[in-house]
Amino acid sequence: MMSRLFHASMIAGVVLAATPALAQSKWNLPAAYPADNPHSENLVAFAKDVEAATSGKLQITVHPGASLFKAPDIKRAVVTGQAQMGEVLLSIHENEDPIFGVDVVPFLATSFPEATKLYQASKPAIAKKLDAQGLKLLFVVPWAPQGVYVNKPLATIEDMKGLKWRAYNVGTARIGELVGAQSVTIQAAELPQALATGVVNSFMSSGGTGYDSKAWESLKYFYDVQAWIPKNYTFVNKAAFEALDKPTQEAILKAAATAETRGWKAWEEKANWYLGQLKAKGMTVEPPSPALKAGFQKIGDQLTADWLKKAGADGQAVLDAYKKM
Repeated sequence: MMSRLFHASMIAGVVLAATPALAQSKWNLPAAYPADNPHSENLVAFAKDVEAATSGKLQITVHPGASLFKAPDIKRAVVTGQAQMGEVLLSIHENEDPIFGVDVVPFLATSFPEATKLYQASKPAIAKKLDAQGLKLLFVVPWAPQGVYVNKPLATIEDMKGLKWRAYNVGTARIGELVGAQSVTIQAAELPQALATGVVNSFMSSGGTGYDSKAWESLKYFYDVQAWIPKNYTFVNKAAFEALDKPTQEAILKAAATAETRGWKAWEEKANWYLGQLKAKGMTVEPPSPALKAGFQKIGDQLTADWLKKAGADGQAVLDAYKKM
């Protein structure tokens, strides 16, 4: 009898000891950009905020630099439950739904205040689309305005003909087509190698991406076209989120709101810093000439018309809401 009681007490002790471990959850959050990029740093801060708010009950590991999944695969990984959370440049999924590319419609929103308004106007539609795919939108953070990196001076848009042009979404691929460049799809994690090996000699992106990829080692010019301000979207698998208790859900949402505010502030502060770093590394950083700007504006008008045709009534509704703000 005593033996049975001792055995039972041992089992009870093991169960009690295991309870905290069973209550602890460990999640993965794949991301596409280097660990020292502001987006990745913001994700790490978000994860720490969640862990602190839940007293370690939910631990989120951020996997930067496309180390867990490549950029185009992150969204699908979260949808299918291979990862619980993820961060993506949403415009790379414009082929799924045109609304995912609203923030890369050229010259629609080229300043941070305008980008904020466009986000507010488009958020309900985008959140609804993501929800239908089993994803809950958590927060959104912008990049800096987009310019053109190139290996030679550009006086007019015609000077881009024949360039080996890096494309990363529908819009950049279409630009390459319209200027007569050779477009090659390259995501951010592969860009440094593509530049070093000459696979591409030009691309459109922010000062941040140029800094991350050490563009100055291969290219000499950056034209601050300010074509658009793309955004990264961080989301969670909806079923995984709904399986959490209410306090943990609230901790995630609170940390997400903080991350969004922190992320926007970081990029507004660092946008000019990145351009300064490009100059310091020897790049020529300058605004486009009037002729080059006019050429990009003409392309922008074509891309806007293309996007509206694809996006239909949903897209027009977002643009109408944006213009009223």
